[in-house]
Order: sequence, then structure tokens, then C-alpha cells
Amino acid sequence: MFVKICANTNLEDALLAAELGADAVGFVFAESKRKVNAEQVAAITPHLPASVAKVGVFTSTDACEILLAAKTAGLTAVQLHSDFNPELIDAVYADGLKIFQVIDVPEDASLADLEAALCTALAHPYIEAALLDASHGGASGGTGKTFDWSATAEMVRRVADETGGKVIVAGGLCAENVGEAINAFQPWGVDVASGVEAFPGRKDAAKLKEFIAIARAR
Repeated sequence: MFVKICANTNLEDALLAAELGADAVGFVFAESKRKVNAEQVAAITPHLPASVAKVGVFTSTDACEILLAAKTAGLTAVQLHSDFNPELIDAVYADGLKIFQVIDVPEDASLADLEAALCTALAHPYIEAALLDASHGGASGGTGKTFDWSATAEMVRRVADETGGKVIVAGGLCAENVGEAINAFQPWGVDVASGVEAFPGRKDAAKLKEFIAIARAR
């Protein structure tokens, strides 16, 4: 089970996530209470194990902006929190970065539309994984809320199986429900931010340890 701990803002939290067994640590470059800049992240990434992916979360669709931030910050992957954009994907991939494509799941999601978006993302050869995240009240992901698992899980499992693609589940995960999410979706990975925080921008060591342990046990 691939485990990504997102929205890190400091070296202590990122190191702890790595020490506890996270496969990836994320840094938010989009508007957020947890937003960081490339210089801040550049002070963190050199101290992390080479085996841990350093993922930048971007809503920008400006390839030059993303690539400059990635190079400055020492990122190894980017999470594109924008509509599927082949030109942007090509530009990012050409720079050697792994790509996680976010697929928003709104409260009134059409299962057919969601399936089409998931199939499109997983079919693209440069996409490392598709990340499903909740969209509430017009906010694109990062809401700390779950989406309707019961309505979507069977379809997600089927599409992942048919395409052989990697799916990451995010949105409102925490130690109390990550096991349920894994059982429902049987995903390649899980992603958490607010669910392991003491307060916005600072992780809670006990929550982080418990989350990773439960995810790893599945």
C-alpha cells in the first residue's frame, strides 16, 4: 500500500512521516492554510531519504511555473489538481517528474462522468496514478471531507482492474476510516493531510503513526 502524507510545512513533520514508513510526502503550492513556497520546501527535501517521493501539489496549469518550482524545491513528482490537460502532462513528464492526476469527486457526482475521467487518466502513459479527492462547495479537493464511497467504490475497483492502473484514494481520511476506505476501494494507495494533523500545518505524531500502521497492515 502506497502511503502519501500531504500538506507538510516543516522538516520535522516530513522527516517523521518518512521515518514511520511513508512512501511520499506532499507539499501544497496552491492556495491553502498549508501553502508553502519553493524556497521553504528546498530547505526540507535534501534531508529526506531518496526513496521517499517529494510531491508538489499544484492547481496552476502553467508548465513553466510548475517546473521552476519543482526544480527549486527538489521535487520528484507533481500532483496536478486541475482538469486533465495532455499538454501540461507532456511538459511535466518531459522534465522527468512523476505525475499524479487528481480527479475531483463532487457531492453530486455523475458515476458515468467519474468513470470516464478515471479511464482517461489511467489510460495516459505518463500518469503514475489517478488520485480521487472530494470536491465540496466548489472547493477542488483538499477539503478534509470524504466523498460517497458506497456509490463509487465498485466502479473504481472495476476500472482499476480493467486498466491495470493505479488509484489513490484521498479526502477526509484518518486512522479511524482508512481501513474502511482500503477495504472498499482496494486502491494502490492512500493520501492524508488534515486527518493526521494537530492543527493546520502541523502533524500529530500519534495520529500519523496510527494512520501509517493501519494502512500498512491492509
